[in-house]
Amino acid sequence: MQKAAVLSEPVSGRILTIHTTQPGIQVYTGNWLSGNGKGKNGIPHKDRHAVALECQYYPDSPNKPEYPSCLLRPGELYLQKIVYAFSTDQSTGGR
Repeated sequence: MQKAAVLSEPVSGRILTIHTTQPGIQVYTGNWLSGNGKGKNGIPHKDRHAVALECQYYPDSPNKPEYPSCLLRPGELYLQKIVYAFSTDQSTGGR
């Protein structure tokens, strides 16, 4: 496993660290959330109020020989691991 990403929020001190055996991560941001429902405590969603990180192979891997292969042959075992570790940085006010 390797460290793949670290997200931090400096005001609260919240930290997310991701370790994985996957070669890549797709990052999705909530660029079009405004007007699409409500979140916690009924607060309306706004653009860029969310992010998703999906550990996986690179897009278009089957067509790019220079990318890590995602080919799974009959009889082979597919096993990947992803660890999402949450912590806080007390020096920045994290609780």
